[in-house]
Order: sequence, then C-alpha cells, then structure tokens
Amino acid sequence: MLELYQFELSQYSEKVRFILDYKGLEYRKIEVTPGVGQIEIFKMSGQSKVPVLKDGDTVISDSTAIAMYLERKYPDKPLLPQGNRERGLCLMMEEWADESIGVKSRKALYGAFSQNQSFRTSFLPNETPDLLKNLVSALPPELLKVLGTGVGFSPESVKDAKDDLKQDLEALSLILLDSPYLLGNSPCLADFAVAGLSITIKLPNGPYLNVPENVKGKGIPGLVDSGLYETFFDWRDRLYQDYRKPISATTTSNSLPKSINID
Repeated sequence: MLELYQFELSQYSEKVRFILDYKGLEYRKIEVTPGVGQIEIFKMSGQSKVPVLKDGDTVISDSTAIAMYLERKYPDKPLLPQGNRERGLCLMMEEWADESIGVKSRKALYGAFSQNQSFRTSFLPNETPDLLKNLVSALPPELLKVLGTGVGFSPESVKDAKDDLKQDLEALSLILLDSPYLLGNSPCLADFAVAGLSITIKLPNGPYLNVPENVKGKGIPGLVDSGLYETFFDWRDRLYQDYRKPISATTTSNSLPKSINID
C-alpha cells in the first residue's frame, strides 16, 4: 500500500491527499510529529519536508513531484488535460498556486494567530495539555510580531500577503463563475492544488481533516467572512464532497518517523 508521510495541517500534504483520493488509490497516512523522526525522513528521502510518498521501494518528496509520479504510474483518472494549451495552463496554474496561495496564506494565517488569542489556541489538537494551551494563549502579540519578523513574517509582509490573497481569491471566483472547474468541465491538477493549498485560508467543513470540530470551517478573518469570495469557497466545498474521502476511509499510523521540518 502507498504510504504518505505527512502533517495533517500541511497544505502540500492536503494537495497530495486530494490527488490520491481523486485517483481512487488506497494509502496509509503516517503522521509526522516533532521529535526524533527528522533523521528517519532525511534518510528515506534526502530532505526533511513533507509530504513524502513511499510506493514500494520508490520514495518521492515534494507535492508536485509526487503528483507527476502518480500521473505516470497510475494513469487512470488523469490529472492533466489532453490539449496542449489546457495542459500548459494547468501546469502554470499549479505552479502559481504553490508559490502564491501556498506561501502567502501561511503568512496571513500567522498574522491572524498573532492578533487573536482564541483563534490561535483553537487550532491546537484536542489532546493538547491545558498548560500548553494557556502558554500559547498568553503569548503577547508584540512578541509574536518580533518572532514573525525574524522569520520573514513582519507585520508589513503579513499585510501584503493578505492583500495579495484577496486579489487571488477574487480572480479565482471570477474564473469559476462560468465554469465548474478552473480549466473547463473536468477537474485537473490545478483544481486539486488550489483546493488543497487553500486549507490555510479556510479549513473545510466535514470529516476530511483530523482537527478539532470547533475549527472546521474557520480561517483567516477578512477572507473567510467576506461574501466576495463565496463562489470560490462554494466551489471548494463541492470539490471536497465529490473527490475527497472522509478520514475514516484512510488508515493513519503514528509509527516512526517522529519529527520533521514541516514544509
């Protein structure tokens, strides 16, 4: 069986899960948690990021490389359109989603965390000890801003990222007004990339991610609560209903590795 080494709230892991479910492939999720397992992942793949897919003796890292591997090895329900123009646009949009939505939404989410204590702690797993929840909640916004600046998430960059995401969501909504999918009447790699990467903007409702019930459907204030992007989120909800399997249909393992640098 295919094995997906992942982090449940990794956007790029969700992109791969979408593709696996769409193609109807059985796979086992191996949740990677901070700890000693980073060495094991590095030994396996030569790098330390998720997702990593293991298919027998074949190991593939990077969500795009995994998508291309699955397309070659399991060609049923193709991810790429047949026409040259549509195929090119699909590949271009997938790369754009990785670099735009994938990067900017994490910055915008960090900004939401730094400004809202309850929003910050609501994303912690249910089993998180109360002491840790209290520590996370008590972190002062000023400290988070300083820490964010040190890793490229300054208040200015967070604001710019959120503004860019507004334009991205508006553009996607306009495309989807007259089309059931981003490039016509059938889903393609671009659809699953955009939908998967957008979980950092808004978590999906329903039994698709192993997250606390109280955070499902929540996301970045100013984006999820704006009616301007309703077309986009309605489209994404439909994609989940049609192509994502509920978590009960996928086996999850907590075996090694135990640690990794996420994305």
